[in-house]
Amino acid sequence: MDIAPVSALALYEEALHGATVHAVHAVHAVRDPGPRLLDVPAWTGALTGADESLLERCEGPVIDIGCGPGRLAAALTGRGVPCLGIDISRRAVARARARGASALLRAVERRLPGEGRWGTALLADGNIGIGGDPEALLRRCADLVRPAGLVLVEADPDPTLDVRGPLVLEAADGRRSHPVPWARLGATGIGSRAGAAGLRVVEVWTHDARTFLSLGRDRQRADDAGR
Repeated sequence: MDIAPVSALALYEEALHGATVHAVHAVHAVRDPGPRLLDVPAWTGALTGADESLLERCEGPVIDIGCGPGRLAAALTGRGVPCLGIDISRRAVARARARGASALLRAVERRLPGEGRWGTALLADGNIGIGGDPEALLRRCADLVRPAGLVLVEADPDPTLDVRGPLVLEAADGRRSHPVPWARLGATGIGSRAGAAGLRVVEVWTHDARTFLSLGRDRQRADDAGR
């Protein structure tokens, strides 16, 4: 008997509670890297050197989009850098707050506090994939930060990977979620979409096999917004 699909958010929250959950692209692209385990231990564990390289580039105040259990938001707060985490998971927001982070149950496309005034918008841990439209997400981030603000993005380790399409979460017991729009994007794809989103590449760096980009607002767009 077929098992009816369940909520992707429900399986994500089970993963946060310790369950084994994999993410699988429902439509296989030519370069689809295949199923991957939701790496909850990394999201809840101690900061790595790669995390530190990202945090040291953050200019406050910071909005951490898809903050999850609050690893990065709590670290910034502990260092005196104002930071707000946002996530659509109640369990993630509760865990972020328990770690000392300020966190809001809110999707990035909804109205957010401080729009146009954030120093940094943070898209770590693959969150460039949120919504399945990286260009639209980058455009939204450009609107969130101030004219001299930054958008810091973690890219897929494969610089040329560009996979978009429905994503399904799969539990160890065989339950599968309803598909959600998602994307996986390497540094090349992020860089090529930055301009259309009103951003420019400021820096690309790699630390411990993780790759990040620092994007600044396009000068002309920032000038126009300030008029």
